[in-house]
Amino acid sequence: GFMYYMVERCQFNSTDPKDIELITSWYYNKIEVNRFSSSLGKFVGYTKYGVYNAEQWNSGAFLNTMRAEKERYCVHNIGIWNSNI
Repeated sequence: GFMYYMVERCQFNSTDPKDIELITSWYYNKIEVNRFSSSLGKFVGYTKYGVYNAEQWNSGAFLNTMRAEKERYCVHNIGIWNSNI
């Protein structure tokens, strides 16, 4: 069998949006295939299939969606997460 999954995480040192980074990774059989980093602002592929995906995703509307994810997911929740620490 195989396993395909996505992991989305926010790395931050403060609640300032400049200090927040969203990293979304896609895995297939425990190998990272693609990654989106909000600090880089684009997709990166780590396998042949991942490079193909990155080229397609970087030229389409999905790139704009992922760029907005930092604001929607990370910045929105940082205050909640930070208050629990």
